[in-house]
Amino acid sequence: MDTLLVIINIIALFALIALLFTMQKKHVSFSKRVFTGLGLGIVFGFIIHLLYGTTSNITTQTIDWFNIVGSGYVKLLQMIVMPLVFISIVGAFTKVQLTKNLGKISFLGIGILLVTTGIAAAIGIASALGFGLQGTELTAGEAENARNEALTENVKMVQDMTIPQQILSFIPANPFDDLTGSRPTSTIAVVIFASFVGIAYLGVRRKQPEPAELFRKIVEALYAITMRIVTLILRLTPYGVLALMTKMTATSDYGAIVKLGKFVVASYVAIIVMFLVHLLLISLVKLSPVTYMKKAFPTLTFAFTSRSSAGTLPLNIKTQTDSFGVSEAIANFVGPFSLSIGQNGCAGIYPAMLAIMVAPTAGIDPFNPAFILSVIAVVVISSFGVAGVGGGATFASLIVLSVLNLPIAIVGLLISVEPLIDMGRTALNVSGSMTSGILTSKITGELNKDIYNDKSRNDFVEA
Repeated sequence: MDTLLVIINIIALFALIALLFTMQKKHVSFSKRVFTGLGLGIVFGFIIHLLYGTTSNITTQTIDWFNIVGSGYVKLLQMIVMPLVFISIVGAFTKVQLTKNLGKISFLGIGILLVTTGIAAAIGIASALGFGLQGTELTAGEAENARNEALTENVKMVQDMTIPQQILSFIPANPFDDLTGSRPTSTIAVVIFASFVGIAYLGVRRKQPEPAELFRKIVEALYAITMRIVTLILRLTPYGVLALMTKMTATSDYGAIVKLGKFVVASYVAIIVMFLVHLLLISLVKLSPVTYMKKAFPTLTFAFTSRSSAGTLPLNIKTQTDSFGVSEAIANFVGPFSLSIGQNGCAGIYPAMLAIMVAPTAGIDPFNPAFILSVIAVVVISSFGVAGVGGGATFASLIVLSVLNLPIAIVGLLISVEPLIDMGRTALNVSGSMTSGILTSKITGELNKDIYNDKSRNDFVEA
């Protein structure tokens, strides 16, 4: 009987996929299909949750099959992430626009990421204080205790490393190993290696223009092929979002969400306020925030459902260049850097909130201005090297709490609501990345306003 019900669920998923495919054949816009996939996933997952519960054998087997579509799609994107990070950074150096304004673009792109992370930390602190969140209100069950045991080794690794040693860990001793994503800091290591390759290209171009020109053409060809692969994968986005959202709503522990409701609400209030800050920054450079919201929606939706900033990178870069008119050089520079530096949600809001929550248990007044400033400073500095995949927020929190000599057990106590909050954090990370790219391009005069304002430029995936 269980097997029959699982088969029925699989058939239902295929029917929904067929519906989305029919919409594609009728040339329904990409954003509408993504939104439809999101809505269908929520409803379908909730039905599975109501009929079978979260822990039943039927739900487990059903989601196991659904993962072929959802997790399979995320894996396809992750497959192309490291090659895209490398070729994007190197390609950015071969662009004439970037080589003319390299220092300015680097300062603006990275600077905006760090400043917005500091603002996000301040907002997270304000939200935690405003909602009166306290770590003592949290209790540990079996899952929480297991999570804390698993975090023990990571804590030892973080606590045993000084800040200079943490910085040293960013440097790639074996870039080919880092291209496999073997370390938490592999992404920034690849960015650093690619930057060295780009700088070397600039030197060779001055002294040996012929081999430099050959190298530039090779990089452009590799970039074109890589982006074509990206486009092919991104066409699967509505189906991936459908399966991912179905899994999320079918397996969520709604009882735990209600129990930790105040923390969930406080987290999303902070995330929404920071998102409004992004819109404010865009409006300050005289661009329409409404246009930004409409064009960013498919990318943010995928970030929300996949919980992977790295997995969203291909869609992030495509959106910046094809929908917002950001120059390829800047999008290829800021996008990969944002995976490791200045993630507003995972490395900004979340660690700051946890620091405020556990401060009283260490005998620290969370309202102390000096303590608040120290939290913001540590959060900004620690935002370097945070991996843009699921678990990045945990890594960032461990670093921040360890540097501030605060208890780290709170990280494990939030395991039951971690997926729900991580969805919003990841979307905010990606929004911060796109905002940085848009602002940098606008300030340097390289933003194509016609593309930004063109309402039809939102279905680039169909190209």
